[in-house]
Parts: sequence; C-alpha cells; structure tokens
Amino acid sequence: MGSRTLLLVLGLHFTLLGYLEAIDCGLGFMVKERQQCVDTDECKEWDSTPPCGSNATCYNTQGSFHCQCQPGFISTKTFKFTPPTGECNDMDECKEQTADCPNNSSCVNTPGSYICICQSGYKLTESRCEDMDECKEQTADCPNNSSCVNTPGSYICICQSGYKLTESRCEDIDECNVTAGICGAGGTCQNQEGSYSCLCLPGYSNYGNKQARCSDIDECNVTAGICGGGGTCQNQEGSYSCLCLAGYSNHGNKQARCSVLTCDQFKGDETPGQNVPGLAGLLSLMRNSCLALNNSGDAARGRLTGDGLLENVFTQIDSFLSQGILSNSREVSRFLGAVEDAMKLIAPQLRNNHTTMGTDHTEAEIAVRRGQTPPIGPISLANDNARLDTSWETATGNGTYPGLTLAGLVCYKGVERYVNDSFQYLTDTDTDTDTATATASEPNYQISSKVVTAFVSNPATEQLTKPVILTFRHLQVRAESSEMNYSCVFWRVHEEGGAWSRSGCTKVTSNATHTVCSCSHLSSFAVLMALYPVKDTFELRLLTWLGLSVSVVCLLLCILTFWLCRSIQGTRTTIHLHLCVCLFIADLVFLSGISHTQSKGGCRFVAGLLHLFFLGSFSWMLLEGVQLYRMVVLVFNTTIKPLYLHAVGYGLPLTIVIISAVTYPDGYGTTQHCWLSLERGFIWSFFGPVCTIIFLNAFIFIITVWRLAQKFSSLNPDLSNLHKIKVFTVTAVAQLCVLGTMWIFGVFQFQEEGTVVMTYLFTILNSLQGALLFIMHCLLNRTVREEYCKLLSCICTPQKKRYSDFSTNTPSSSQSQGSRRTQRTQGSCRHDDITNPP
Repeated sequence: MGSRTLLLVLGLHFTLLGYLEAIDCGLGFMVKERQQCVDTDECKEWDSTPPCGSNATCYNTQGSFHCQCQPGFISTKTFKFTPPTGECNDMDECKEQTADCPNNSSCVNTPGSYICICQSGYKLTESRCEDMDECKEQTADCPNNSSCVNTPGSYICICQSGYKLTESRCEDIDECNVTAGICGAGGTCQNQEGSYSCLCLPGYSNYGNKQARCSDIDECNVTAGICGGGGTCQNQEGSYSCLCLAGYSNHGNKQARCSVLTCDQFKGDETPGQNVPGLAGLLSLMRNSCLALNNSGDAARGRLTGDGLLENVFTQIDSFLSQGILSNSREVSRFLGAVEDAMKLIAPQLRNNHTTMGTDHTEAEIAVRRGQTPPIGPISLANDNARLDTSWETATGNGTYPGLTLAGLVCYKGVERYVNDSFQYLTDTDTDTDTATATASEPNYQISSKVVTAFVSNPATEQLTKPVILTFRHLQVRAESSEMNYSCVFWRVHEEGGAWSRSGCTKVTSNATHTVCSCSHLSSFAVLMALYPVKDTFELRLLTWLGLSVSVVCLLLCILTFWLCRSIQGTRTTIHLHLCVCLFIADLVFLSGISHTQSKGGCRFVAGLLHLFFLGSFSWMLLEGVQLYRMVVLVFNTTIKPLYLHAVGYGLPLTIVIISAVTYPDGYGTTQHCWLSLERGFIWSFFGPVCTIIFLNAFIFIITVWRLAQKFSSLNPDLSNLHKIKVFTVTAVAQLCVLGTMWIFGVFQFQEEGTVVMTYLFTILNSLQGALLFIMHCLLNRTVREEYCKLLSCICTPQKKRYSDFSTNTPSSSQSQGSRRTQRTQGSCRHDDITNPP
C-alpha cells in the first residue's frame, strides 16, 4: 500500500514538470487552454493596490500597460509611465498661478485641484467676492457711544461727539475740565454724558444755545422802565442797579423798582398828651431807618440790615408789652398800626425769602419773593396760635409790580387782655348769620384767641378780590352751644380809638379748638366768643326764692334750737350751731346780693362774704369729723376747747379770704355774679380748700366706720353708745354729701358757660341744705323733739297762776324742789351730750 502511493505521487510530479516546460507565454501574457498565450489586463486584475496608484489612470496594452496622471497631478518622468519608473504628484495650481480665482479671494490648493475662498469682509455672490456691509447687517462689534462705518472688506468704529476712544471703549469727554472758561465768566459749565451745557448766571444769557458762552444782558435796554418812574437804570457786568431819586426808595434792594417813600407814619402824634407812653422808642427807631433808606451818605452806610432791624423792633415791642401800658382802644390802635407799618418797611430789606422770629411777646413769619415777574401760587404762614392762607396774586395786587411781593403774619402774646372790652361796634346788624342763639339777652363778649396782624405788599387791602383765610387756635378748648358761639372780628380804627367789628369777616367753620375765618380785607384779627347768659326765668327765680327762704327758716330754727336747748349742749352742738350760722349768713347774702353786679364795690363785698361763710361751713364740717373720730377713739375727754373750735372754724376761712383779697382783689365779683372770678385760677381759692376738707372728712369717716365695726365685734360692746355714734356718723356723712354735691354743680353754675341744668341742680341742693340740717339734727333727735313738745304745750295750753295759803310759808320746799329739778336737768344735759344723737 505504501509503495503504490509513492509511485503515484512520483508519476504526477514528473507529469507536471513536463507540462510546464512545454508552455512559456512571457510577461504580460497568460496560458489559455494549454496551448495559447492570452494578454493579461493588469488594469483590471489587481489584488489590493491599483497598479498606477490613486492619482493616475491605468491603460492596458498588449502584453503590458501604462499609467497617465489624472488632472491636477503631474508625472515625475514622462507623460506615460509604468511603475515604478514614475508616479503622479499633486499639481499646486495656486503656486503655479494656473488657478482661476475672482478678486478679493484667496486660492487654496487641494489634492488634484484648488478652491477659491473670499477674503474676510467679503461674501461669494455668483462666482464673485463682493464686500459685506457689517454695519448694515449688525455684525460689527462696536462699543457703546460709537458709530459704525463700513469699509471695503471691513468696517471701523468712530466714537460719537463728546466721547473719546480709550482701550476699545468710548468714554465721555469732560469738556468743562478740558476747556477752561468754555462757558465764559457769566456761565457755569455742567458736564453731561457726551456733551455739556452752560448755565448762565442772572444777568447773562446764551440766548437759547446751551453750549454757547454766556454774555452780559443789558437790562436797561431790554426792559424799559425797569427801575420805575422814580429811578435811573445803570447797567453793570451781569447785573444792573437802580438809583432812586429823592423821595423814592427801593428799600435797599438795588434791583427793585423805586417807589414813593413815606416816613410820616412814624412821626408820632403831635397832639399834646396823645402820644402812647413807651411807643416813642419804636417810632423813633423806624423813622430813622425809614429816612436812611433814601440817604446815600453816612446814615445810609451805617443803617441796620433788615434782619438786625427786625430784631431791634421785636425788642422794642417786647419792652412795650411787658410794661402793660395799653390802657385804652386809642393806644391799641396806635400800637397795632405802628407794628404793621414797621413790618411793611422791614420786610423788603430782609436777606432771606422766608424769615421767622419769635420773642416772649411776639411771633412773626414773613415771606418775600423778588423777581422781574410777579410771583404766583399759594402762601401759607403759621405759628402756634394762628395760620394765614392766601396767594401771591392777592399779595401783589393789581397795581404796578415793584419787583418784590411780601406777606407776613404777626401774633401778639397778651394783647387780647387789653382789647377785651372794645365791643361797641358789635351791634345786632353786625352779627353772624349763623348765630345759634337768638336770645333777647345781651351776650357777654370775650376774646377767645391771640390777636394777629396780617399784612401784604398790596397797598389796596380794603376790599380784596379774593378773601384771605385765617385759622385761629382757641385759648380754651370749648365747643359751640346754645349758650356760646364764635365769630371772626377785626380791629376797626376810628377817630376815637378803635374797636372790634365783624364787617367783612365771616366764620367758615369752628370746633372746640379752632375757628376758620374768611376776610375780604386785611388788618388785625381775632376770634370772639359770645357768651349768652342762661335765661333768668320766672320759674328759676321762684325756685331760688322759695327754696332759699325755706332753707333760711330751717337754719334759723336750728340756730335757736342749738342755742336755747340746754339739754343738748356740748361740743357737737356748738359745731352744729356755728355750721348753721355760717350757712344762714351765706344763704341770706346769696339771696339778697348774688346777682347785684351793678356796683363793683358792693359786688366785691358780697363775693367776699360768700367766700368767707361758705368756707366757714366746710371748716365746721371738718371739725365735726374730727370730733366724731375723737369720740370713737378716745371715748373719754372728747371735748374740744371753744377757742380751738373758733380758731379753725372762723380763723382758717378768714385767713384764706384775706390772702386771696390781697393777692388778687379783682378776683372778687364778675360781670354775671357776685362770686369769685375764673381768671388766673382765682376760683381755686375756694375749691382748693373745699376739696381738701372733703378729702380729709372722707378719710376720717372711713377710719371712724372701721373703728366702729371693730367695737361692734368686740366681746362686750357698749351697744347704746356705739349706736348713737353710728347715727352721728351717718348724719355727718349725709350732710357732707349734700354740701359737697351742691358745690360740684356750683363749679359749673358759676362758670361763664353755666347751663340751665346745672343752675337748677345747684339751686335745688342749695335750698335743701337748711331743711336737711333741721331734719337730721332737730326733728330726728328725741331730746329735741321732747323740748319742742314742751314748748308747744306751753304755748298752746298756758298754765294759770295758782294761789295757796301755804305758798308763802313753804319757800324752802319749793326752792329745794326747783333745785333738784335743775340738778336733774343739768345731769341729763351732761348725759345727753354723749348718748342723745343731735
């Protein structure tokens, strides 16, 4: 098996060798069908790499092939070549300048070809590179505050006017610092973003061109009559001045019109005895200042400034008012007129447009506006007590505008005291239409605000085209009622002096604290309070007479009882006796003289008596409280010496009355009642001690009740004695309540605004006090009732005189019996002093 296989292999091997040796076609051919040689197509038959490479085209030939370079490539040898005799390399058309590229483009070689790329700033349009407008297409990157300008193939950024390029930014140029004096001497340069402007000073102008230099204005030629008929205009660099002729003045303001200057108002009254004492200093100061305004010599150079003059005037006013020498309406008129004239002269000389000054007696606020044209708009001037509301048009008026307008408000502190009786012009036809009380009684007028003076530069203020509004703060917080209303008044000057009048002033509105007035003229103003007295009706008079008559009768019975009834004599009876005496005298005086105000001296005397004896009644009530306390606490030795009782009961009230009369004698008696005045708090010389006594008695009664409660709760209380002390305490408390309540209503009754209700309540309680004392201390006292019964029995059934044979023989027996009765009576008096309630 092995040898056969070997022989077969050897046979095949020798067969193949023989075949090959038989056919040899050569290079480029191949054997076909054993005996034929066929051309080999090298261009098609290749394994992985083209025979000519990637940049050449292969062409087959008989028995061979050749290569030709593709367009854009060039052979290193001949046009036709066979590898490896040659190869195709890229042809650089751009370098050999065979590329066909348009203008403004760049040639870029590529393998076997090239491309044309438009340069930056150009874009390809139909085989042409055209310029790109970056500014229009908003592709330009220009900073803020710059402008874009297109250029061929690019663009440029140009900073706008007023800016400069700094590190690729357009920054503002500060022309005011770069160019000195760019606006001229009469202008102020103000830098702005990208620009500047020239603000011209007064007297200069750049005539609307904000970046032009400011030049002087010749006011004398531009504005005819700028200095008025009494002045001559002189132009100056950036200004002008008015030189006033004799008799004219511009009040120190060189650019104001020259107006007629009059100083006669500061002369004073040449009539002998008619000058106001103390006002000469103010008039002299103002007259000298007035004359200096039209004097160009040394006097003018040495005159005070407006602010200094105003301060000196206020010093003079303070000195004048502090003396309190305004004694009549003529002096008030002279004073108010002098102050108004002084303010009108001083105001144009003030340095500031708004000036406020205040002293102890005066407050002032002045507003001034200067300019070529009259000012417009509202004015509001105010202080703590008043407010003025008007307009600059009203302050200027319709006359020739002098180049300034002023308005002022002066408030006086204390002048209202001197003008509280000048009401003769307040007639029925001069009454406000909104008066709430159309009573037949003549009202009692009273100034209810500070007096103020309102003034303006307008010379025609007698009838203003538009009224001014004045708001006043009341001196006392009080709302209008049927017994009182407010009205607006002004000080009307006449030949005999002056007085308050409502003419031309109406009340706009009013509340408890303020009144708003509308006035068609200017002067000195105030708010008037009209007090309409409570009608003294027949019913009230009848109630007063009947009630007080009953009270007086009851008090008289009490006095006789406490004085004559020996069975109740003691310390408490003495206190009750003098309490009733004080109330009896006070009620008699009240009944006969409380309303008799015609005689000032007599009215003061009545008020003094009422003050003394009403205070005395409260002093004796205080002593009753002290006695009750001593009875509860001390039990024994409770008697107080009469000297001490009278010292407190009468000495204390008398001391208070004397001190009050010496301190303020005018406090006794008013225009409505013969009682204590409300001015300066004088009424508290009565209500102060009364309130103190009520408080002390209340405290004593509280302690007394507390001690009584302790005694009642003790183990062995003396019930009889304690019961009587309790009765004493109850009656004393009731007595204190009636008298105290009566004077609570009396506080309102004797006010100037007393009401009908308070009047009736006071009258009723005043009438009850006598009857109350008689009932509590007499009728409710068993011992006194027994004495009354004995007295009545003696009066009703008088005993007949009996005669006996033994009457002359037994004197000693009768005397001894009478003596024993007297001893028993006296013994019972001492006992009843402790045990019987009075």
